[in-house]
Amino acid sequence: MTPFIAEIIGTFFLLLLGGGVVANVVLDKTKSNENGWMIITTAWALAVFVGVVIAGPTSGAHLNPAVSVGLAIAGKFDWALIPTYILGQFLGAMLGSTVVWLMYKDHFDITSDGETKRAVFCTAPAIRNPISNLISEAIGAFTLVFVILYFTDASITDLATDKETLIGLGSLGALPVALLIWSIGLSLGGTTGYAINPARDLGPRIMHAVLPMKNKASNDWSYAWIPIVGPIIGGALAAELMLALSGA
Repeated sequence: MTPFIAEIIGTFFLLLLGGGVVANVVLDKTKSNENGWMIITTAWALAVFVGVVIAGPTSGAHLNPAVSVGLAIAGKFDWALIPTYILGQFLGAMLGSTVVWLMYKDHFDITSDGETKRAVFCTAPAIRNPISNLISEAIGAFTLVFVILYFTDASITDLATDKETLIGLGSLGALPVALLIWSIGLSLGGTTGYAINPARDLGPRIMHAVLPMKNKASNDWSYAWIPIVGPIIGGALAAELMLALSGA
């Protein structure tokens, strides 16, 4: 599996499970209808865990253009690979959201509110204020990228030689980023729905525009730039701060 394919598959499962929980909570007559924010944030965190488990060994599991750009600015990723990674992320997000639509199609059909249907695909602000919405997305992505940049591998130190040996944690190595996403969702997600990922928002928003649905709301293109620009700003600022703190 190539990094490109890994980013597609990892982001596919991120949106399949992340978009799936939103569908399960907001669409009419689902088993989990109206179960609330805790269900959504928990499932999104677990969706990230699944995506990282799949893509991590091959691509590093960026699954997010803001992460790829932040790592490149921090000198931890090759700028030349950015287009391939971002293309994979967008393709995976579009495929994942399409499968959610297919699986929940009966529930989409009986849900009358168009904005509720759109919420399965992309984010929207609780209070529409472009400046504060942009700041919210930037802060969420800043937190994501800054903490990721300080993740370390588990190691064992030989006391006799003072030699440090890195050890693998297998799939459990994806747990810290899942907990980070959960924390961001619970603490910072109430203003904009914490897209914090341009591919996660724009890819499914495009599919919302393309897929056939009754009583479909507008795609809210006037807002769509915020979950693209905000996360990139936040990721870039996180990388720049890390470099400044490290003296690079």
